Amino acid sequence: MKKKKKGFWFRIGLMGRIGIGFGLGIIAGFILGPNVSWVEPVGDIFIRLLQMIVFPLVFFALINGLTQITDMKKMARIGGKTIVFYLGTTGIAIAIGLIFANFFRPGQGVNIDLPSASEVTAESPSFIDTLLNLVPSNPFTAFANGDILPVIVFAIFVGVCIVSLTDGTERIKATNAVTILNNIMNRMTSIIIQFAPFGVFALIAGVVGNQGMDVLLPLLKLVLVVYGAILSHIILVQCGLLSWMLGKTNPWKFLKGLFPAATFAYATDSSAATLPITLKNAQENLGISKSTSSFVLPLGATVNMDGSAIYQGVVALFVAQLLGMELTFIQQLIILGTALLASIGTAGVPAASLIMLTLTLTSVGIPIEAIGIVAGVDRLIGGARTVANIYGDAAVALVIERQEKVYELKRSIEEPHQKSKVM
Repeated sequence: MKKKKKGFWFRIGLMGRIGIGFGLGIIAGFILGPNVSWVEPVGDIFIRLLQMIVFPLVFFALINGLTQITDMKKMARIGGKTIVFYLGTTGIAIAIGLIFANFFRPGQGVNIDLPSASEVTAESPSFIDTLLNLVPSNPFTAFANGDILPVIVFAIFVGVCIVSLTDGTERIKATNAVTILNNIMNRMTSIIIQFAPFGVFALIAGVVGNQGMDVLLPLLKLVLVVYGAILSHIILVQCGLLSWMLGKTNPWKFLKGLFPAATFAYATDSSAATLPITLKNAQENLGISKSTSSFVLPLGATVNMDGSAIYQGVVALFVAQLLGMELTFIQQLIILGTALLASIGTAGVPAASLIMLTLTLTSVGIPIEAIGIVAGVDRLIGGARTVANIYGDAAVALVIERQEKVYELKRSIEEPHQKSKVM
């Protein structure tokens, strides 16, 4: 029997379908304007589907990744290197944001009244609270409340306990059970992702239709500076330094392989919601093993926020320039350090950076009422911010994967040589 030919919609692939949905969403938003509200529920349903699976997916993927690493020393080595790379790239991201803000001075010459910050009601958690919140008093409450960091800590603890089981039979049974559950979540993810083009269409149409150009024009320079800083960071650091030099991967292959996740990240403004697609793209398009991607990427979706870090630095200087404040070099170093901590504590959900911005502004004496200035365009900046976040996660995963392969190869060569010396 001849195979039935696929229709055009399925022949162009998921990447092409998401791209079409993205483009049509922009057009629909401009045409419909505020009347786009009847389309928005489609995007909301898609977001809810992703929210439904993201926590169990992260939980079982992380445990499954850890159970594949039977060597506890290897687990500690990968975890340590991942945190170091995340902190390093985030620090570079903030520096790039500050350089762009100092050079282009987006707040200079802008005439905007200082609005109230009453919209931002949540307070930035203290450093001690952030540490305490890492450990869930009840993991089921963390699941219910959407607190991903305590879920990750609990998943790591479960994974370590499974690996450390002394009874081999029990360890194999536990590992197999986790693998089955992880496969179920991956299958569910594959089904939901097929609806991504329609979800992206509705989400982008809603943003364009509701925001329009009125809110963008007065703050256009700020938006362009943030986009420029993010693009520079993606090209120089994530593609150049991490993907090409350290990860030995063609930068174009890296950008193209993660494009479906990047498109969805831009539409949703959520690293956590994009995580299922990021995992799928990293494994299938970039060749990153499940053991590495299942550990590095969920962790990155919570603690690695390159785009958010750039945003913190640029906006802090933008507001200072708007208010006529000249920040010293020391004050900008304080912004760098504060933004680094704030970006690590930023949840991978929409508008979380707006809340964490209060910590960065108050660290150098900028009134938090100024947050209301950027609140209107935060959603427009947020998409690009999230794209940088997920590319940063994948770039670090590429480097870790490459280093582990080199380490294992070197170890396989040295071990027979060392045994022959002993004999």
